[in-house]
Amino acid sequence: MLSPAMLSSNVRSDINLSRHGIHYPGAVHYQLAPAAWIELALARGEGTLAANGAFVAYTGTHTGRSPKDRYLVAEPLSQADIRWGPINRPMEPAAFEPLLHRMLAYLQGRDLFVCDASACADPEHALPVRVITDKAWHALFAQSLLRDAPAAACGFAEDEEDPVAAGLTILCASGMHADPALDGTHSDTFIVLHLARGLVLIGGTEYAGEIKKAVFSVLNYLLPLRGVCTMHCAANIGAAGDTALFFGMSGTGKTTLSADADRRLIGDDEHGWSDAGIFNIEGGCYAKTIRLSREGEPRIWNAIRFGSVLENVVLDPHTRQPDYDDERFTENTRAAYPLTHIDGAEPTSRGDHPRTILFLTCDAFGVLPPISRLTPEQALYHFLSGYTAKVAGTEVGVREPEATFSTCFAAPFLPLPPSRYAELLAERVRLHGSQVWLVNTGWAGGPFGRGRRIPLAHTRAMVRAILAGALDGVAFSPEPYFGLHTPENCPDVPADLLRPHEARADGDDYERRARHLAELFHATFETYHAPHVTEAVRRAGPRV
Repeated sequence: MLSPAMLSSNVRSDINLSRHGIHYPGAVHYQLAPAAWIELALARGEGTLAANGAFVAYTGTHTGRSPKDRYLVAEPLSQADIRWGPINRPMEPAAFEPLLHRMLAYLQGRDLFVCDASACADPEHALPVRVITDKAWHALFAQSLLRDAPAAACGFAEDEEDPVAAGLTILCASGMHADPALDGTHSDTFIVLHLARGLVLIGGTEYAGEIKKAVFSVLNYLLPLRGVCTMHCAANIGAAGDTALFFGMSGTGKTTLSADADRRLIGDDEHGWSDAGIFNIEGGCYAKTIRLSREGEPRIWNAIRFGSVLENVVLDPHTRQPDYDDERFTENTRAAYPLTHIDGAEPTSRGDHPRTILFLTCDAFGVLPPISRLTPEQALYHFLSGYTAKVAGTEVGVREPEATFSTCFAAPFLPLPPSRYAELLAERVRLHGSQVWLVNTGWAGGPFGRGRRIPLAHTRAMVRAILAGALDGVAFSPEPYFGLHTPENCPDVPADLLRPHEARADGDDYERRARHLAELFHATFETYHAPHVTEAVRRAGPRV
């Protein structure tokens, strides 16, 4: 246990939070080293240490994001640009102000933990971020996931008068709960983005991923307005300087497949594509750990050490060894760690314009081929469709994979209409000649519950072949339902896996499921995107 003297040595009395409306805080702990954040979190009973040195926290009721509790303030500056609906729920300014005042009242007199950092490795687009939270481990999480920046460089000088010019401020009060009857919220949990003020409120949840995704959501508004394509993707770079992007929703393999021992990791989840090339938005990784093994994912395994955070991972009560196979709390177990924990990470967090783009999808129906080369029209169609499956535990209430269409592979985080992001991506793909592939990391031999998840070793072999150009001279042929062109063979991959429509013994069941999935594609695309795309892109969808 920390002594009072050690605790008081972490307190900063010269940090003025009054500009944020916090006039009478308790002890303010500011910009500490990871060890000091961990000491504070342990002393406060916020978690424990695992045998590998990682800090382990349990987030209680919320073990994933709460998308139904996310709001954007309908204020004049951004209101006309936002795509309002079930993802971007409006909150009127008249409702926001009382909620903000109650949050500020909650924070008065409490010990607070402040992390100043930034987002975006490209200095031209860097955004200062200040996180003020009531949990020490949340400050550690923010420090691990965001980029290092001193307070002055971030724009958080104490005499700064313009709060918007100071960047983004996140007030995270996990112990405060909304009153739905009073606040008009869906529940007592809330994530509210005020884009004009550069302010985010998070309350009623301890799930730290809300902090990370709030930053991404804000940048998905700001950067496209500057002509930067924001992307929910991982990125790495080969020895020859060739950059590759890995798009996909949570659970499709972005983090796993981009952590390649033969390539330098730029980042595992969020990137921008500007005129200068690719840059990481973050300074760390947020990896799923369910069924993690040293043999299967050595880079991620080795990155989880002192200074890292484990969320909802079960520990052996005697040895404190993490049991990554135990999902008693959630299947969405997570590890947060800085990029410096990854062996061979790209130190600049930047790369050249990508030669290869991979769309990762987790097909729960077991009908999509594991690898397909896309035409430019197909690339735009599948980017706008964003088909995958919600993986168990990623969101509250999801118990097993569900087919879903998340436009741009990032629907929960996009304030602007999808066409804005698609146009930016299509423009850059055309300009730089990037080749786009669709990679299915889901089920083969049958749907979820009957087939099996495509082995990671085979997926890695397909990705290696794409990046090495080993498929350039291979014959491709179309499959009958989706018009996707699949290779006849691929090094280290069984031939029957490549063309599931020919390999399945239950051909009638396969055809029925393929037709059903094709119908879902058509219905979703016509509902949300048809008025905004060309006829050529519309025809690039399933043929059924």
